[in-house]
Amino acid sequence: MSQPQLLIETRGHVLTIGLNRPEKRNAFDVDMYLQLASALGELHRNPELRVGVVYAVGEHFTGGLDLPKWAPVFASGGMPTLPEGGIDPCGLQGERLKKPLIYAVQGTCLTIGIELMLAADIRIAASNTQFGQIEVKRGIYAVGGATVRWLQEIGWGNAMRYLLTGDLLSAPEAHRMGLVQELVEPGEQFERALAIADNIAQQAPLAVQATLQSARIARYQGDEVAISRLLPDLAPLMASEDVKEGMAAFMQRRPAQFVGR
Repeated sequence: MSQPQLLIETRGHVLTIGLNRPEKRNAFDVDMYLQLASALGELHRNPELRVGVVYAVGEHFTGGLDLPKWAPVFASGGMPTLPEGGIDPCGLQGERLKKPLIYAVQGTCLTIGIELMLAADIRIAASNTQFGQIEVKRGIYAVGGATVRWLQEIGWGNAMRYLLTGDLLSAPEAHRMGLVQELVEPGEQFERALAIADNIAQQAPLAVQATLQSARIARYQGDEVAISRLLPDLAPLMASEDVKEGMAAFMQRRPAQFVGR
């Protein structure tokens, strides 16, 4: 019996998603990508889930795309149709995931692996990780968001240094430039990502989602639009159970127990 390509587990309010093709260096075929979309859709819709963590089984996060499987898709001029209720893992089509997503990477992290983590919110890397946006070495260019998000994260010159050469980028250099937020010893990346996810999951879910939405509005629609939405978007939260609980916990000097309503 073949092993599942993704290992999906609920840990409290956190959904963990493990890439599970270690014999193929976790290379993404089309089906694996669509399975990830379905898992993110579950995270998006399920009110009991507050944060997601994506990690990989084995020595490497991913060797990139299983290119022969993707060639017909790319030749068609479009991306594969997402499953019903799915959320695009690259965040390029349809509704964006409304809950925080953390990536924990190690070993080799090539092409689609970088694009996936740049579509997420927080990235944790093992210190031995080697990143590479190597599409130009294969006669194509990155179409999963790299040409947009590398620029957003590290600026034009730094992005072009690696997008145009396909050179590998070490974890310390990726951390210095801001592609990843924390470096840990190899083997500790998942536990560190899970600890951050657990911390986020203890906060008020509606407030976390509103924070994420506000920041995205600033990034994609501009500061003025985001500023104009600050107080109007806060108003619905003020009537929530979680605001009452947060105030009560503050007055009583105890940890708040948020319910997401």
